[in-house]
Amino acid sequence: MIIAVASGKGGTGKTTVATNLALVLAREREIQFLDCDVEEPNAHLFLKPELESSEPVHIPVPQVDLERCTYCGICAEVCAFNAIMVGQETVLVFEPLCHGCGGCAYFCPEKAIKEIDRPIGLLEKGAAGEIAFVHGKLNPGEALSPPLISAVKQAIDPAALAIVDASPGASCPVVEALRGSDYCILVTEPTPFGLNDLAIAVELLKKLHIPGGVIINRSMGGEGEAGVEQYCRRENIPILLRMPWDRELAALYARGEPAVEHLPAWRDIFTGLAGQILSEREEAR
Repeated sequence: MIIAVASGKGGTGKTTVATNLALVLAREREIQFLDCDVEEPNAHLFLKPELESSEPVHIPVPQVDLERCTYCGICAEVCAFNAIMVGQETVLVFEPLCHGCGGCAYFCPEKAIKEIDRPIGLLEKGAAGEIAFVHGKLNPGEALSPPLISAVKQAIDPAALAIVDASPGASCPVVEALRGSDYCILVTEPTPFGLNDLAIAVELLKKLHIPGGVIINRSMGGEGEAGVEQYCRRENIPILLRMPWDRELAALYARGEPAVEHLPAWRDIFTGLAGQILSEREEAR
């Protein structure tokens, strides 16, 4: 089973939920944590894994043999990402724009293009106590994160319950992280911006046919929270949990310490959340 944790915008407490949920679940079953927020992975700050391996992740990019090239321009025509420019006597390859589709090499009539590996980041694996841990670290300045997210997800152990921490938003990296999940927790905040981005994330789940529920973080009542509640009722989305503004919880977060390991009340809250999600998924089968 794969449980993803996502959010329409950054700063809603997504990683707080994902790490605390993983820790309470690990008390009773085999858990694997995958941090797919590869542009800014920070789950390791809370789980503090011992990393055991690190390997580069590459994508294939074209390399042109100018002695064989006739400068026909077909490679540039088939490239949907404008990663190749063909001049009268030269070919320029813009590697950061290349998505590694291989179309240029496939359609080159002179077979003047071969693909070489370009590193885009690191895949690191280890263990945080009983939790198997995997995360990706995108190279600075790199714009193409889905291939690295895909590499992280290829490490999923079918025998374990996987917690996937997705990046915020609803763009291509989030789609790649959520794809194949059995359930998704959307963490939001009771503000107009939070509601707007929650609605976008909900539409993404519908497109991917992934069931989900909502956690309202920094819950304080008021008009903003009422708006989120009305939206969830209208869309028939369960509100799984309301996390009130808690100074002690915020202090633990600032120190990189999971709430479930220090506050019994929050341990009970996340244990209840885990049970609720697992029971719902069992009933849905």
